[in-house]
Amino acid sequence: MATSNSKLDTHPAFARIPPWVKAKLRPIAIEKIEQVYNWVETECIPAERIYKAQLAKHRWQTPEIIHELRTKAKAQGLFNLFLPNHFEESPGLTNLEYSCCAELMGRVYWAPQTMNCHAPETGNMELLAKYCTPEQKKRWLYPLMNGEMSSAYSMTEPDVASSDATNIGIKMEITDKEVIINGRKLYGNCKTNEEMQLFILMGCSDPGNKQPWNRHTTLVVPANSKGLTQVRNLTIMGYDWAPEGHGEYIYENVRVPIENIILGPGRAFEIAQGRLGPGRIHHCMRLIGQAERAYELALIRCIEPNKKPRGKLIGEFDSNIERIADMRMTIDSMRLVVLNAADTMDLQGNKAGRYAIAQSKILVPNALLKVIDEAMQMYGGQGLTQHTPLPEIWTYARFVRVADGPDSAHRHQVGRDQMKTAKEFRGRAEQYTKRYRELCKKWGLKPEEFWGIV
Repeated sequence: MATSNSKLDTHPAFARIPPWVKAKLRPIAIEKIEQVYNWVETECIPAERIYKAQLAKHRWQTPEIIHELRTKAKAQGLFNLFLPNHFEESPGLTNLEYSCCAELMGRVYWAPQTMNCHAPETGNMELLAKYCTPEQKKRWLYPLMNGEMSSAYSMTEPDVASSDATNIGIKMEITDKEVIINGRKLYGNCKTNEEMQLFILMGCSDPGNKQPWNRHTTLVVPANSKGLTQVRNLTIMGYDWAPEGHGEYIYENVRVPIENIILGPGRAFEIAQGRLGPGRIHHCMRLIGQAERAYELALIRCIEPNKKPRGKLIGEFDSNIERIADMRMTIDSMRLVVLNAADTMDLQGNKAGRYAIAQSKILVPNALLKVIDEAMQMYGGQGLTQHTPLPEIWTYARFVRVADGPDSAHRHQVGRDQMKTAKEFRGRAEQYTKRYRELCKKWGLKPEEFWGIV
């Protein structure tokens, strides 16, 4: 249970956290949440235009301000907060406690990078921490945790429906010494940025296996491997998302040592599920911070003294008052869904929490799109330009509806799971009807046949 702490009632970092979550925050979490809040407010938000200016000069290099802030964040103990406390490498937070930090990080798209808590690193590092041998951790996990390099997760392919991962077909020939890879991939971060040094690749190593879930293997491919070519960067709705980007790749007889296989041949689906669950919830955690930022921009617009259509402040119109109310309630609902998923993961594990994770992944990006759209509407034409971060936030939210699996796939999974409960409810309904007939007989009434299970 939480330690009594006046900061929970007075510090703005905790203003939106529900009481039931505050009750679970330990002193270490209270300290980190406050630190993250102060970090984002004083170091990141004021530097947004500095980041843009530096990026414009060197499009595919990480801006110098990120390197400077990463050094400062590491010194303050703000690195790798995402790694849950059941890992020996963890800083010590639970998923629930980290979710409160991640929301604050999400207020600036690149703020998580300054704390080594950004996608795809969080999912990749958790994967490596969970499934790698001690020797593999030394080679890949610890350099990533130290911020010495970056990585990409390479799963999606252009020629198949990758939402059904059994379709993934990039060829892996496993010999006694190496793995030979041939095929195409999409969306792995661009190796144009020299900090991007390894791909965690999922491919098909045993296409004849009768069990489709055992046909695939996951391994690490160095970005500088001979035969690995980046064809181009893929823009996302017009944005190139430099300096990380989204690459399209061709593998032509790429050879990597067999020691680069993670967990073992045929274990890719086990690994993917272990990675994608946390990755999905981390996206949603950060999106809440994006939503709060859009909401705050809308409030600022409401009281802008130079914007008075028909002599009234924008916030004095009833339609906008109701719009603000809807935005506030939507964001609060988003937060409850995500916090519930994080708490479920802590209490029952990622596998048991898959419904709550899927629920978050479906609901949160869609809700955020509505919030940002309303904020754009309140800004008018300016809301569609670079004068505010709203267009980029909207694009990121739209991308997340597809990232780590499209929401339609999650809906299908949730729907299938719920359909399995139908027989139970049918049985209960039959019992209701049986009891109803008994009551009719007791009270001398004739049963009505037009309602219920008859």
